[in-house]
Amino acid sequence: MTVEVKPTLRVINEADFPGKRGVTDGQTYQRLIGWPGVQDTDRVRIGRATYKPGTYEQLHWHPIEACYYVIAGHATVRNFNGEEFEVGPGSMIYAPAGIAGAHEWEVKEYLELLDIRATNETDRKIQYTVDKETKRSYIDLEDLQYREAISFKSHY
Repeated sequence: MTVEVKPTLRVINEADFPGKRGVTDGQTYQRLIGWPGVQDTDRVRIGRATYKPGTYEQLHWHPIEACYYVIAGHATVRNFNGEEFEVGPGSMIYAPAGIAGAHEWEVKEYLELLDIRATNETDRKIQYTVDKETKRSYIDLEDLQYREAISFKSHY
């Protein structure tokens, strides 16, 4: 009996997928693996984010865990309590799901990182901004739409 196996390995070149504005001014985001129309996957999503010098991304959290691998540049990452961590090439930042994993980025020079998520569900890859004084979380309706987490299409 001969078993025929059809290979499913795929090699993807990031140059084939131009980046677009990320969630923060100064950020560009490339969808690499696990995005509709790029490369569908079962459970993982990978993107490449670049940040211009001076970019600040507010304190926020995600409903799913996030892992970042710094390729180039430097930034300061702060946790929910404001504790600072200097990150650079080779640093890995793991943010568990929920507000306890909240983090913010202050990019002092160029920053480039891989963004790795354990889901390919776009509506779960959203982020909630945290007000530093009240510790209340919120997300703007425009952000939900930009992240493709809601649809205003009529089903009628």
